[in-house]
Amino acid sequence: MTMTPEQATWFQGTFHRLVENVDKALQGKSDIVSLVVAAMLAEGHVLLEDAPGTGKTSLAKALAATVQGTSSRIQFTPDLLPSDVTGVTIYDQQAHRFEFHRGPIFASIVLADEINRASPKTQSALLEVMEESRVTVDGVTHEAGRPFLVIATQNPVEQAGTYKLPEAQLDRFLIKTSIGYPDLDVAERILAGAAQRNPSAALSAVITTGAVADMADLGATVHVEPAVLRYTAELAEATRADSAIRLGVSVRGAIAMIRIAKVWAAAHGRHYVLPDDIKALARPVWQHRLLLDAEAEFAGTTADSVIARVLENVAAPQARAAA
Repeated sequence: MTMTPEQATWFQGTFHRLVENVDKALQGKSDIVSLVVAAMLAEGHVLLEDAPGTGKTSLAKALAATVQGTSSRIQFTPDLLPSDVTGVTIYDQQAHRFEFHRGPIFASIVLADEINRASPKTQSALLEVMEESRVTVDGVTHEAGRPFLVIATQNPVEQAGTYKLPEAQLDRFLIKTSIGYPDLDVAERILAGAAQRNPSAALSAVITTGAVADMADLGATVHVEPAVLRYTAELAEATRADSAIRLGVSVRGAIAMIRIAKVWAAAHGRHYVLPDDIKALARPVWQHRLLLDAEAEFAGTTADSVIARVLENVAAPQARAAA
């Protein structure tokens, strides 16, 4: 089954209402909110690299309120244990049985704050449930539910005492972006409403969590022409062949691109993916998947510049619209 034009129009309208509602709490960051909502509907996860105080917690709470879901915040520290994230099995002496006490990972929207401050063992516990959408404790599997979005954050300023995420774990995040600071006009509006400590509490739900799952299923039915699939594969291969790159975009990275490109197309009222969708998403989807050669990095080469070069050198197809 392929998405129809009528369904694409409905998807576009609902997507924009979701973004507008979340942006009431974040203010002036609709482009970033659009990426995060698209990642949620593509059933991926988000890595935010931002300084403290830019609205990461507000984003998570506002998104949870918008989809009538639950939210949780995990402050990652060096002494955090995997069971503090996933939960633990405890023996109930009165009932004479073991009971599983769910950890904070069991929420619709999970904010993993400063993920790079936890040990690799704890990081891997989080990344496992991100990949599988379920937790297995003592041989029993517990589903995370839908929607399930992890928004992990890293502080780019303080790196002392942190554990850098390995490239294989970075590859499991669908997109990497940053909220950044607001411009002066937006900052003035935020300060004017400073008395309201939790703006997301005033938000009304736009849709239910069940409807979000239905939107995710519908977004997956967007048509992708073979020419666009080949274009995506050629771009990924070009990153691997670039002389400045030690590790390019993996097959998982190419699959991630197609998944979010389908949602992005539907969010713009189309039931088919265009090469322009791939170009628009290349930076947030692929920048964190590239490992630069040490000499090239020392010379000033960045992941963004490599992606720009690849997009310029690989010819885009003239994809026709799906019937």
